[in-house]
Amino acid sequence: FLGAGKPPMYGDYEAQRHWQEVTYNLPIRQWYFNTSDNNLQYWGLDYPPLTAYHSFLCAYIAKLINPDWIALHTSQGYESQPHKLFMRTTVFVADLLIYIPAVILYCFSLKETSTKKKASISALCILLYPGLILIDHGHFQYPLSLGFALWGVLYLSYDWDLLGSVAFCLALNYKQMELYHSLPFFCYLLGKCFKKGLKGKGLVLLTKIAGTVVVSFAVCWLPFCTDMEQIMQVLRRLFPIDRGLFEACMFSSPPPHLANIWCSLSVLIKIKNIISPQIQLKLSFAVTFLSLLPTCIKLTVQPSLRGFKFALVSCALSFFLFSFQVHEKSILLVSIPVCLIINEIPFMATWFLLVSTFSMLPLLLKDGLLLAYAVTTLAFLLACVASFSIFEKTSAEDLQLKQFSVSLKGYVSWFKSFPKIVRSLFLLSVTLMGVLSLMSAAVHPPQRLPDLFPVSVSIISCLHFLLFLVYFNVVILWDSKNSRSQKKIS
Repeated sequence: FLGAGKPPMYGDYEAQRHWQEVTYNLPIRQWYFNTSDNNLQYWGLDYPPLTAYHSFLCAYIAKLINPDWIALHTSQGYESQPHKLFMRTTVFVADLLIYIPAVILYCFSLKETSTKKKASISALCILLYPGLILIDHGHFQYPLSLGFALWGVLYLSYDWDLLGSVAFCLALNYKQMELYHSLPFFCYLLGKCFKKGLKGKGLVLLTKIAGTVVVSFAVCWLPFCTDMEQIMQVLRRLFPIDRGLFEACMFSSPPPHLANIWCSLSVLIKIKNIISPQIQLKLSFAVTFLSLLPTCIKLTVQPSLRGFKFALVSCALSFFLFSFQVHEKSILLVSIPVCLIINEIPFMATWFLLVSTFSMLPLLLKDGLLLAYAVTTLAFLLACVASFSIFEKTSAEDLQLKQFSVSLKGYVSWFKSFPKIVRSLFLLSVTLMGVLSLMSAAVHPPQRLPDLFPVSVSIISCLHFLLFLVYFNVVILWDSKNSRSQKKIS
């Protein structure tokens, strides 16, 4: 794992262990404050309360096994095989209790998976997604927030809106990055209330949802609500906007190795040198807001479960590409919603999930996960090809572009050869990713360009993601037009 045995920070493994040390040995009021016993510069807690409670629970179990694992101060940098096994077990248990059941139940609830065999195959492909496997067990990143978000989607698919709201509140209170998914949840539920009528059942539903959200947050934050200073300190830890646009690219020297638009542009334009931090914040907010606005309006005006799932993808991708302080691992917040629509657009979903894993290659190479990356990616690709016959599902209709192609038929003649073009682009993309992966691992870059390979990975991934963003928005917006036209006809 990254940083193992390397003082002074020791890496993500130590971060998770240190949070257990802090939460078990210090009173709650000190968890987010800088004190002599809690140096915030040394992996200070910067996630919401549920992460802290989970760390405390793990620490309680660790204390029963070996108190040295979480001893205050003296345990810093502690590494041993038994403790590594314990930490990996906690990740696996979190998978087993929250994430995996949500995936399985979701697949069995889909209309597209009419048989148990199809549902099992879909669940297997989702669980084989290499990005989450590599990050979960390579970085000790517990999948609880993604698991809770999946439970929220599952509950909403059954019209259990209040349970869905609770599940998403838990996700948001575990990791603040779940804000990537917040607007689709908000717009979908608000759209349902509008549809029912805000003078009748819609108002009742809106009141119930608002009350559920308030109570859920109040319960999670109760120990920190003793005074305003506590609340503000937690919020400052969760949203450290004063650190700048590129703060999250902690492992890289300029230019940053991250597949979002700001880091990719910084290769050509030194954004940090020409734009002040405050303007950076405003610019990223404005671009992010404008990029997801059409999808959110469509979902509010015309709420549907299908539209909701596509909006989760589109909005999360907008956040990843354009928002403030993104990390390489944030692409998982886009990838998991893509997994939810793998039955509807298996070809494009498989392509996106391969690119998302490839985009984290510089991080995975630093972890020494090249072999694991190659094996899990190949296994995932083969599983999708065998399960969904993805190369046979490249027509405009299969890719949900039927209405778009009809509207352009008079202007674009190449739509007839569209499936062949898409398959060729996919093969070219996969070949490029494979070659660049091998070169990154085996070839020394030129001395004048030491960052050549990681920067190439980030730029190529970013270009892919921009094209995927356009694609998902086209699917969403043309589907909306199609639905309206059907209503007029009926």
